[in-house]
Amino acid sequence: MTQVPTATVAGVPDPVPDGVVVLDVREPEEWAAGHIEGALHVPLGTLPVRLDEVPADATVLVVCRSGGRSAQATMWLEHQGREAVNLHGGMHAWTLAGRPMVSESGQPPEVV
Repeated sequence: MTQVPTATVAGVPDPVPDGVVVLDVREPEEWAAGHIEGALHVPLGTLPVRLDEVPADATVLVVCRSGGRSAQATMWLEHQGREAVNLHGGMHAWTLAGRPMVSESGQPPEVV
């Protein structure tokens, strides 16, 4: 079995450093409720046709709600020759660590 490259929230500097792109692969309603500021939103199902939107010259930190979809995306990106890392625990771990989020809904950000 292939090991998925993984980072913990504690291992991600705050703010996320230059040269690292946060890729959020959750669905639009999850994104709108709350996400990491500056993240790129490409739902998992659209990633193959939107790969050109993901910078090829950056490390990609992939995030979803709990880490399952982002692990799939990380492995797929690695197979495409990209440097990708899965955020262990996803947005749940991010919020439990007290890390900042923004929302598109006009409401306080939350993980749905």
